[in-house]
Amino acid sequence: MKIKKGDTVIVLSGNDKGKKGEVLEIMPKAEKVIVKGVNVRKKHVKPKKQGEEGGIISVECAIHNSKLSVVCPKCNKPTRIGYEIDKDEKVRVCRKCGAKLK
Repeated sequence: MKIKKGDTVIVLSGNDKGKKGEVLEIMPKAEKVIVKGVNVRKKHVKPKKQGEEGGIISVECAIHNSKLSVVCPKCNKPTRIGYEIDKDEKVRVCRKCGAKLK
């Protein structure tokens, strides 16, 4: 997967189209990603211990990585990712402006 934890991504399709957020977690086997503030669902929670409150909480659910595009920190546009070898190290690069991604 070309998307890494901590990247800023933009949603390309679906109900949350156009929203930006930070990647919180990636699931490479399922090819899914959890993004902060995107694909938010309501979850009903029962109290587990005595004195603990139950209720309805908002939870970010996973979204398929094909619906996301990485936002370049330099040009601030959604971009595809390329790779370059820099001092025996593989580095991710913005295809639009050539800036190195962390």
